[in-house]
Amino acid sequence: MSSSAASKLLTAPLSSVDPEIAGLIDREAARQEHEIELIASENTVSKAVLEAMGSVFTNKYSEGYAGKRYYGGNEVVDVMEQLAINRAKELFGAEHVNVQPLSGSPANLAVYMAVCKPGDKVLGLKLDHGGHLSHGHPVNFSGLNYNFAQYEVDEKTCRIDMDKVREIALRERPRMIIAGFSAYSRDIDWKAFKSIADEVGAVTFGDIAHIAGLIAGKQLENPVPIFDIVTTTTHKTLRGPRGAIIMTKGAFKKDIDRTVFPGIQGGPHDHINAAKAVCFKEALTTDFQDYAKQVILNAKTLAGELMSRGYRILTDGTDNHLMVVDLRSKDLAGKASEIALEKVGISCSRSTVPFDTKKALDPSGIRLGTPSLTTRGMGEAETKAVAGFIDAALMNASDDAKLASIRGQVAELCNKFPIYV
Repeated sequence: MSSSAASKLLTAPLSSVDPEIAGLIDREAARQEHEIELIASENTVSKAVLEAMGSVFTNKYSEGYAGKRYYGGNEVVDVMEQLAINRAKELFGAEHVNVQPLSGSPANLAVYMAVCKPGDKVLGLKLDHGGHLSHGHPVNFSGLNYNFAQYEVDEKTCRIDMDKVREIALRERPRMIIAGFSAYSRDIDWKAFKSIADEVGAVTFGDIAHIAGLIAGKQLENPVPIFDIVTTTTHKTLRGPRGAIIMTKGAFKKDIDRTVFPGIQGGPHDHINAAKAVCFKEALTTDFQDYAKQVILNAKTLAGELMSRGYRILTDGTDNHLMVVDLRSKDLAGKASEIALEKVGISCSRSTVPFDTKKALDPSGIRLGTPSLTTRGMGEAETKAVAGFIDAALMNASDDAKLASIRGQVAELCNKFPIYV
């Protein structure tokens, strides 16, 4: 390829370089514009975050940390990364922040490797009771490399029973205790977990990936000043790019940093770290606090509306952005319900429910969340309408004509709340 041809490729628009991918991006943008996103782990980022992700920082390699890189030309990257760190420290009140983890599970892996030896005992919430794969599931690196004891929710209330957690901790004497979840709708008693950990001499590890934005928005208690180590993804309720950070007390700083690099990662994704810095700045505003408050109001509204229509919501409501709907109350299944909702333009994720006898690929529940619809500007009135769409779709799952009609109503609502205008 000639130098002039290469130069032309640098400035040619995507539509001319790869019209197939350009077309798929347009299709996905249209899907997001005209459908309602209720997957609790998804959100919609700002144009500013998108712009940072697509910036020239993607051209740089920056192994190491600010002032101690293994490549030259990092003077600008150093300033950017330190800015992201400073903003995250201010946002969460953290003593130390590593902004380089590529995603949530690698961040959690770094914590395990920094704190535990293979085979060490760890205590975490069971996956089908609301936990996460990386909190000890046997097919995950966590369960494969560490000796897990797991706590469950109460069978009647579906809430974490801290007396049971303490009982298990006293019996198992874990090296580390994890508090966090991917499908639990109530606030966490961080101080109670810390008290139990102190009693048995365990390190406290909080995974706030789902609720970081609600914590940053000052709507839920912040575990960062309480726990030894806290990880979070930067998407979900925090409304940033796909990525993660680790926040620690000073005593764990060196071990965490060494484990992230060179322990499990090479060069960080500088363009993503720039976008993290942008989302942290956005989250430091009072507007973001209003947003976080509305996320919870919308979630409570959605849960209440569904319960009034005869659906069982685990824990009988929510303190955060999500809920798990136990569809057995309507004699429905998770997979078929997810498909029916997708047909009307509503995305959700199927979910196990505690003590479920069905397999994870077709469980008895669905998980719903309100971060994305709230980002679009929808409030309680619109959330009530969405509850009606959900009920109508699930009650008419085999009626394609009815589903098509509901899809039209969903699109009409979405058109009133455009994403990128």
